[in-house]
Amino acid sequence: MAMITFERVAKIYPKDVVGVQEASLKIEPGEFVSIVGQSGCGKTTMAKLIIAEERPTQGRVIIGDWDITDIKQRDIPTLRRQIGVVFQDFKLLPRKTVFENVAFALEVSGASPQQIQSTVPQVLKIVGLETKQDRFPQQLSGGEQQRVVIARSLVHRPKILVADEPTGNLDSINAQEIIDLLKRINSFGTTIVLVTHNREIVNTLRKRVITLDHGRIIADQKSGKYIL
Repeated sequence: MAMITFERVAKIYPKDVVGVQEASLKIEPGEFVSIVGQSGCGKTTMAKLIIAEERPTQGRVIIGDWDITDIKQRDIPTLRRQIGVVFQDFKLLPRKTVFENVAFALEVSGASPQQIQSTVPQVLKIVGLETKQDRFPQQLSGGEQQRVVIARSLVHRPKILVADEPTGNLDSINAQEIIDLLKRINSFGTTIVLVTHNREIVNTLRKRVITLDHGRIIADQKSGKYIL
């Protein structure tokens, strides 16, 4: 069974602005897929459809065997526990430590103190920040802050990780470290959807590349390059 399925999906915003049109795709469990294209091509819209931040105007979006096309508001937290999300801006809480920022994602979902105490050190170790758990965001580099965001996205052991321009604010060395971390998470079996316009990253990954242009899928290469 596919992990993510789009069946002829369209998303049209007010004033007939096209986000995505006639998009059909299947992403298998454990794949690492880059969604690429120029600014405004529909990449972020596609990411938002996967996490149910946007609803399709037409077509169907299916996560595993769950049709989320018309997902009810009360079911979205359940979906989001299966999908980790990493955005370009870090959205870390400045007055909370690294540990507390990651723990917060568990607290809001009702995790017990024991669960928090066992889970947070595990995910901080995965992202290489176990020695910096008592620091505050402003005491970290941009790359380290993004690692905290990734740790936070892993606390529910998601099946899918959607990363929308996760290296957009980073220099090339930090960007490569974040990509290496995403590859490591992928090696655990997590499906990775990377939204990026970074040509260099996509070309060195040698993974599947889906290219969008004006909301349409114009290429889907199994071991692809950035073609635009």
